Amino acid sequence: MTQIKRKIHVIGINSFEFKDLPLKLQKLFIKTENIAVPDSYFEDIKLWGLSNTKKEKLFFASRSDNKLINWLKSQESDVILFSRGDPLWFGIGRILLENFSKEELSFYPSNTCAQLAFSKLKISWQEAIYVSIHGRDSTKLIEALKLKPSSLAIITDSNNNGLEIIQNNLLELNLENFYDFWICEEIGFKNEKIRKFNLKEKLPSDSSNLNIAVLLKREKDTQGEVLPLFGLKDDSFKTFEDRPNLLTKREVRIQILADLELPENGTIWDIGAGCGSIGLEALKLRPNLKLFCIDKRIGSKELISENARRLGVTPKDILEEDINNLFNSNNINSLKKAKRIIIGGCDKKTKVRIINELSKDMNCGDIISIPVIDIQTIKDLRETFKENNFEVNLNLIQTYKSLSISEGIRIDPNNPVFLLKGRKLT
Repeated sequence: MTQIKRKIHVIGINSFEFKDLPLKLQKLFIKTENIAVPDSYFEDIKLWGLSNTKKEKLFFASRSDNKLINWLKSQESDVILFSRGDPLWFGIGRILLENFSKEELSFYPSNTCAQLAFSKLKISWQEAIYVSIHGRDSTKLIEALKLKPSSLAIITDSNNNGLEIIQNNLLELNLENFYDFWICEEIGFKNEKIRKFNLKEKLPSDSSNLNIAVLLKREKDTQGEVLPLFGLKDDSFKTFEDRPNLLTKREVRIQILADLELPENGTIWDIGAGCGSIGLEALKLRPNLKLFCIDKRIGSKELISENARRLGVTPKDILEEDINNLFNSNNINSLKKAKRIIIGGCDKKTKVRIINELSKDMNCGDIISIPVIDIQTIKDLRETFKENNFEVNLNLIQTYKSLSISEGIRIDPNNPVFLLKGRKLT
């Protein structure tokens, strides 16, 4: 086996000052002849050679491409390759490991730009999600934004209008009021600049190409917020971050509310209410309705109450209870008076039981609406409706959003939902 004599020393930096290098790396720089430096700070590093050593050095302007790889392979003596931050964190390290053996490589990481950015913002970064769109498409960014993390650091790409893509994605996903948008430029260097921007305004034209964007979840201020009459945005409702299924998405919620053909008066039940989004918006549209919300999940009453406060509506009652327990205890007098029923998060057996139990006291024209994501349950629910003398309609709701990417836009699908609507005939 041939012994590898020369080494590629990959050094991460966060400063253009030679004195900021550890003493060990200063000595390594002085004695190493071949130096590869990214174009963006080639001249700064070249000055190190003139100022700190009399030995002539061979500098190679690196663009992290095949020319760099070929140059490195052609060198017979030790080489230093400078990189930003940690070369193994969205940096040149991965490419080097694909082209050279581990024995040839030595890595000397500095602080990542994300570490520096969070330290400057004085924010804990242990729960943050990190994404790079530098030389990559924005698929991972879109996936991360949909998770709505409390903090998100994004390495941008000035060549592909990275900051504009982030801004557009946030607006397209209706997250403009969810995050504070920070741009951290040339972190750790003398021209460092940290600025917060309004997502609804034009981004600055003078931002440095060396930047990282940080998104920090803000506490939603609902005081004085003007809500639309119909079609509330998803962020109008509070929900649990780890339980996104508690919220019925806007596009589906709009169709359910239309299917319910809400009367001016009467009782409406939102069963398996989650965060209460459907029933509460129905009450906002028809303030004279008597709304009863029920959900068996612990904490649901507090969650629905908070969303009722945000919307300025008052449900008749909120029950943190399993609907089956109400049936078993025969405590269903108010249920029997319902003109409209929404059946949400419960299993197929419970949905069938609700239809069988409550349809007995429903009048002609009264409506039950059921959103379904499991196609296997549709047949049984349709049959149950038919057996209880309901006219049944089935719709598939499949919506798409346009999302900005570096090449333009792409159409991103939302999860399909089947809507079963039963109208009592007699």
